[in-house]
This record gives sequence, structure tokens and C-alpha cells, in this order.
Amino acid sequence: MKQSVTLTITSLLSILLLTFHMAGDILFGMASPRFANLIAVLVFVIWLYGTLVLAERRAGYIIILFGSLLGLVVLLVHMKGANGLLGGAIGKSAQALFFVWTLLALGVTATFSVILSVHALWKLPWRRQQRTAAGKTFEG
Repeated sequence: MKQSVTLTITSLLSILLLTFHMAGDILFGMASPRFANLIAVLVFVIWLYGTLVLAERRAGYIIILFGSLLGLVVLLVHMKGANGLLGGAIGKSAQALFFVWTLLALGVTATFSVILSVHALWKLPWRRQQRTAAGKTFEG
């Protein structure tokens, strides 16, 4: 499978898992259902735009990289501290299986997306080639 297709799939999975996670945060009372949550929706839309519309472009890879790093931050925040999954009430809840699974799956897909987007950025030529009227190319 082509690496850009794999990156698109893992990025889309990360977005999906992060939306499930956000819904779980609201249902379990970790976040309140307020208007401020629409900022997260805006972040998801930008991430989705970078994944689908800007695919195989430098800007798209950068957006995917930052979105995937955001997914890793969410995982780290929930795993640490006294109120995290390990020490908080959510870890003792029988209904938290899907919530915890989405966090773990998000960690996997986000990490893989970070690796793939960094690799794609590394392979891109960072200097643009300009064309002259004669059809010859030179680096500018």
C-alpha cells in the first residue's frame, strides 16, 4: 500500500477516535458540553482538510503532524496524574472499556501518523524548482 494512502487512513482513524474520545469526556463529566467544544470541532475540520484536500502536500503533512501530536497529548494527559485513567474514577468504571480502548487505539494511530508524516516531510524536496521560458529548470 502506498505510504500516502496509509497516512490518510491512520489520520482519519485518529480523527474518528478523537471525536469518540471527546464524546466520552462529555458523557463521563470530564468536560462540560459547552460552546467552547466547538473550538475542538474547528481543529478537527482543519485536520480533516489537511488530510483529504492537502494530501501529499507539505501543508497537509504539517497539519497531520500537528493533529497527530495533539492526539498523543490527549493520551498522555489522560494517563498521568491522580485523576487520570489509572488513578481516577474512570479507571474503576465498568462502562469505561470503550473510552479506554479509544484512548489506546488513538495512541497507536496518532503515533503511526506522526512517524509517517515526519517521514513524508523528510522525503519532500524543500527547495522549489522554477521553470524558465525555455523549459529548462533551475533551483531558485
